[in-house]
Amino acid sequence: MRKTDLIILAIILVLLVTGVGSCRRAGIWLSMEVVPPHADVLVLLMGNFTDRVLQTADLYNAGKADKVIIVEESMGGYRGLTERGVSIISHTTQAVNSCIALGVPADSITVLPGDARSTLDEAVMVRDYLVSNPGVDTLTLVSSPYHLRRASMIFRKAVKHTDTPVFIGCSGSGDYTDFNAEKWWRSKEDIQHVVTELLKTGSFSLIEGRKLKSDE
Repeated sequence: MRKTDLIILAIILVLLVTGVGSCRRAGIWLSMEVVPPHADVLVLLMGNFTDRVLQTADLYNAGKADKVIIVEESMGGYRGLTERGVSIISHTTQAVNSCIALGVPADSITVLPGDARSTLDEAVMVRDYLVSNPGVDTLTLVSSPYHLRRASMIFRKAVKHTDTPVFIGCSGSGDYTDFNAEKWWRSKEDIQHVVTELLKTGSFSLIEGRKLKSDE
């Protein structure tokens, strides 16, 4: 990474932390959670999917939604391995199988093809799904707690100009992770999560968000 890029990222981080109010509250700010009483769809975001699968199953079994959507995740050399005869189960398939094992009916799960490499890719795929399913107007994103703020920003931006207004809720898998939003600076892993998310949020606000707007 060039020196100028590091300086820009450092400035973004400072501005974000200042805007939040204080560095110590950054974990809480990132972990925003808005769970509607009932959503048309739970969107299980991939990544650290084990804890997210557990939270998705809890929400579904509690009657918080009637359907689960998962965007197919890219696994880099996965196709190369399968083409050479290696038997491997994709992360997406593992997530689907786990949801079913936890009580989510198979016919309530929709996998959107897309080879997604990022949350932005997932948002675009879900947006396209909404265009074909105009009756869906309430989503609950399910992700790790530190990822909720940025995921919500990305999805709101993606669906901003759809014909039907879409409410974006979000629910974190905090019960199934060790992330401490209130005292994140006490753990090396939590520090990495918070700093990385702040940088990515700044990058989305200044760069990626503009690209998403131009694609609409």
